[in-house]
Amino acid sequence: MAGLASDGSNPDVSLLYDINGLAREAPPWFDRVMGFVGEYGIMLALVLVALWCWWSVRRRDTLADAVSGAVSLVWAPLAAGVAVLVNIPIRGFVERPRPFNDHQGLDVLVDGKTDFSFVSDHATLAMAIAVGVFIAHRRLGLIAIALAFAEGFCRVYMGVHYPTDVVGGFALGTAVALLLAPVAHALLTPLVAAIARSRRGARLVRSRRAAERSAVAGTLGIPEPRIGSGAGAGENDLAA
Repeated sequence: MAGLASDGSNPDVSLLYDINGLAREAPPWFDRVMGFVGEYGIMLALVLVALWCWWSVRRRDTLADAVSGAVSLVWAPLAAGVAVLVNIPIRGFVERPRPFNDHQGLDVLVDGKTDFSFVSDHATLAMAIAVGVFIAHRRLGLIAIALAFAEGFCRVYMGVHYPTDVVGGFALGTAVALLLAPVAHALLTPLVAAIARSRRGARLVRSRRAAERSAVAGTLGIPEPRIGSGAGAGENDLAA
């Protein structure tokens, strides 16, 4: 299985050389920036987007919406962790060497990569988190998905992955985040709802202003949807 992309005529290898060739033509300072961005920067940006999403879903009008969004955000890093665990046997089965081990002339921007190449852990982590954010908040999720694609590009630019390593990581992260989401929501919703109703943890799930708006609505005789009824699931309004 190690020969998945060993032939220079393979489009996977050709695209690798095309993208990594940009690094050879770029100034050294830019390559250092890309190396940092691809290794750490984009993952940090995804964390910041997830925090932005958390701040947004806390302000949703109903408790059910806030809990649903919070559950999706809790699931996002859990999905990333599960996807990386699933990747362990996949890497062991495919056993594809890093591209710089089989191909000459690549400009490798980071050292110390001795494990197998398929699939990319960074691409898997980034897309799993991005899909989790997308489930919680569509608009911020699109930003997160764009960052995940940028992460995949960076891994090829850095010379540490083939394009198909990245595509495989995107597919794995998406599959885990989406296919296991119903189970995760069923398990996590009671826990997050209990936190939302507690005195100390309530602000983690719902902002004070949203709770006050809900209280005012209650005095007007407008009931809130019950948690778990599906009302408001997937709401994505930035103003929520």
